[in-house]
Amino acid sequence: MNAYRDQYAQLFRNGRNIVLVAISADVDTALYSWARDAEFPFLFASDTGSVVGKRYGAYLGKYKLDNRTLFVIAPDGKISYVAAPFREIDPTSYTALAAEINKVAPADSTKGN
Repeated sequence: MNAYRDQYAQLFRNGRNIVLVAISADVDTALYSWARDAEFPFLFASDTGSVVGKRYGAYLGKYKLDNRTLFVIAPDGKISYVAAPFREIDPTSYTALAAEINKVAPADSTKGN
């Protein structure tokens, strides 16, 4: 998650016209404390029952845990990109993610993005 935080301004345009939500199976109080202490500039959601993970194919029943899966949701509400698993230590993962973000939500050059 630190890589998301450290690249947030550039990759996610400081949240301008982009919403980043990290969903975890951790309890909300732990997520809140962790997000506050690490100064994450984006949202966290708790999915302790893996409801979201199961619905979107991120849940690995064999291991009873959610895989680190990344989804890009286009403005029309449809999933436009899936990285399963998302390899957060591989720089090419961020290159592919940035390309997809720019594809579905191009920067508005008149607004200084």
